[in-house]
Amino acid sequence: MPLSLTPRRAGLSGVEKATLAYLVMTTAVIAIMAGRLADVGGLLLLRAAIAGGLVLTVGLYRLRPCRLTLLLRYLFPLSLLSVWYPDTYAFCSTLPYLDHVFAAADQWLFGCQPALTFSAALPQKIWSELFHLGYFSYYLMIAGAVLSPLLLARERFSRTAFIVMATFFLYYTIYLFLPVAGPQYYFCAIGLDQAAAGHFPAVADGYFALHQQMLPSPGPDGLFRTLVEQAQAGGEHPTAAFPSSHVGAATVLMLLMYRTRRWLTWLMMPLYLLLVGATVYIQAHYLVDVFGGLATGVLFYIVLDRLYPHVERRFAGTRPPFA
Repeated sequence: MPLSLTPRRAGLSGVEKATLAYLVMTTAVIAIMAGRLADVGGLLLLRAAIAGGLVLTVGLYRLRPCRLTLLLRYLFPLSLLSVWYPDTYAFCSTLPYLDHVFAAADQWLFGCQPALTFSAALPQKIWSELFHLGYFSYYLMIAGAVLSPLLLARERFSRTAFIVMATFFLYYTIYLFLPVAGPQYYFCAIGLDQAAAGHFPAVADGYFALHQQMLPSPGPDGLFRTLVEQAQAGGEHPTAAFPSSHVGAATVLMLLMYRTRRWLTWLMMPLYLLLVGATVYIQAHYLVDVFGGLATGVLFYIVLDRLYPHVERRFAGTRPPFA
């Protein structure tokens, strides 16, 4: 089936526009916060490299327009989501952290710290492994939701890619300016005794810029507990607790899969529910973070789904790029 656009007509895709918008916005923030940031040169170099990669993939498509080079234009920005996440830590770690506010909110709403009581109520290995499986399945859900349209509904691929990309950038924008480390870091900093007793002191300004120790993941040793701990050790930082992007993005992914093929949603539902519970079980999030993730996930999906035709129109014309 021929491509629905030619290199002379093609502008930028939705995922490329979202990436450039976030790149320009964060570059402006770097200029404003330059005196407080630890590695301005490294942050700017990263953005220059990403901009260069976008130019390269667009140029490659214009030289050799085909489905493979078109697909590369989508997959290159999407592959950078794991690069942008730790980038938020460089910004928010310069600001006062608000974990004491969110821990106090959990205590006021639920009369306890769900991040402590949930795992304590289900200490058995089977529950630990199930919840850690749910948390680990997040990465598989992202890949499945983005790539499944290529096999099942190609006309939805560009829409799906844009909504996923823009969803993460919306969460990352929040995390730049809302420093919340999450129970794994905050309870480690103040001590479990204080957290269990309902005492939530504020950490000193700059504390998490120098300290990244976290509590061990709860539960006995197991395959998925080990995989989650390894993933967190390799890429987790004291950032991005509220709202939970795991819950919010997973909610968006479920809605996208529902639009692609409804059976995909029901197939993934057990993992989705385990993932939502796992964010609190493994002490990565306060329970209020979960509700924030659910609300923003639905909101972001509605807004971005309606925005997509306006963002992609100049790129694809009247037909989806892969239709």
